[in-house]
Parts: sequence; C-alpha cells; structure tokens
Amino acid sequence: MSGDGYLVVCATPLGNLGDASSRLAETLSSVDIIFAEDTRRTAKLLAHLGVDTPMRSLFVGNEAARADDLVEEVVSGRKVALVSDAGMPTISDPGAATVAAVRKAGGRVTALPGPSAVTMSMALSGMPGDRFVFEGFLPKKGRDRAERIASIGRESRPVVLFVSPHRLTSDLVDLVETLGGERRITLNRELTKLHEEVWEGSLAEAVDEWTEDRARGEITIVVAPSGDRTSSFADAVAGAAELVAQGVSVSQAAREMAELSGLSRRELYQALLEDQERS
Repeated sequence: MSGDGYLVVCATPLGNLGDASSRLAETLSSVDIIFAEDTRRTAKLLAHLGVDTPMRSLFVGNEAARADDLVEEVVSGRKVALVSDAGMPTISDPGAATVAAVRKAGGRVTALPGPSAVTMSMALSGMPGDRFVFEGFLPKKGRDRAERIASIGRESRPVVLFVSPHRLTSDLVDLVETLGGERRITLNRELTKLHEEVWEGSLAEAVDEWTEDRARGEITIVVAPSGDRTSSFADAVAGAAELVAQGVSVSQAAREMAELSGLSRRELYQALLEDQERS
C-alpha cells in the first residue's frame, strides 16, 4: 500500500455556506476525489468555494459497495475526502462503515472539524453541556421505539434528538405520553439558515405549537434531564403499591406505572415483589 493515500472526513456547513472554513476549501481542492452523500448538494458547496475536484456518491443505499471503491482509492495512494449533506459524516449519516473499512485495510484516516447541529443545539438550549446524550433519530415504531423513549425518560443528562419534519408530531406525542407534558425541551429548526428558529417550552406546549404546517426543514430537539431518579423511582413504586392495594395485579401495576413514569417495568415489578416479601 502506498503511504501517501489517506481519507479525510470533512464537516460541512449545516445550511449557511458562509460557515465553510478556509481549511475546508483548501482540503477539498487538494484531494484527488470527494465521496459525497449527495453529489448535487455538494456541487453547490464546491461552486461556492471555487473547487472542481471530481466526486462520486456514497450514501446509505450504496455505502456497502462504494466503501470498497473508496478503500481502493486510499490504498493506491490517492487522497480522498468524505462529506455528508451537512455536519460531520458518520453522525446519523453514512460513513462509519467506510471509516472502519479504511482502517481495517491499514489506511490513514483523519478528520476536519466544523459545524455540528448536535453541539450547536446544546449551546442554544441553556442546559448544562458538560455531560449530554446524543440519540439521533428515534426508531420509527415497535418495541425499539418504546424502549428508547423510556430510556430518555430516565436519563439524568440532556438528550439531543434529530427529528424528521414528517415525524415531529408523532415524536412529540409519544414523548409526552412517556415523559409527561411538563418536561422542558428546546426545539431548533433550520439552524444557521434564513428561517432559523429556536423555541423553548414544555413537551405539552410543543405539541400544541408545532403543528404539521410548521414542521418544515431540519429539526433538532434537546430534552431536559429527568429529576432525581431515586425520588422518582420511589414515587413510582409507591404509586404501583397503591394500585396493588386496590386489587390490581403486581404485573399490571408495574406495567401501568412504567408507562406513566418512563421507568423500567422490570425494575418496578421486582421492587414490588421485594416490598411484598418484607411486609
């Protein structure tokens, strides 16, 4: 393998092309080829920067096959850039499998930092940013979706979510059902673009405010952390115990309180059994 080849993973503007750095322009003009999630969108960026480097596509649908081509470029000694539509590739975008493939082949990988909707959303939220969780997009349906939302309900750190405009309403409704309507969020729309919006309020208020006709463009949500989990768990166990006292089965009581609190049904069920053994 030639020692001259490498892959550089490049962050690109979220929407405002003015956020492109001089280093990004220099890098994209100096590499031999650019692999882009959407070549048409990247072509606009290259035109803005005055770059005419050739491109090939690499997106979710073709990454498994196209990664082999990219690896071949690197091992043959060519300099390759990887970009997504916006922000850093691999972060809820294609590219992770490609980076792993280059490393496996012994290739060199570096990255060029830049705009990030994740960190920008945290900065705009006003929530402590020393520790936070990025969850990307919620699963679309089923048990995975329910479990993911339940884990967000228990999370003691702020949670950053990406949201598709056509799923905003259902995501907000499902978050309310598990986390409760009072949980605070910051909702950001079209960051860095002409119609950028930063909205703060409760989940219940968000359901009323962000109707389908307003759900347009790129959206991120930062969910405030839960309160003290020990207190919340004790309250949930107490509530479940009251249900049992009213004749509800232990299993059903644990299930109902889990749905209300976002806590683990299994943990609540076990706590109820232990309480019964002690009494």
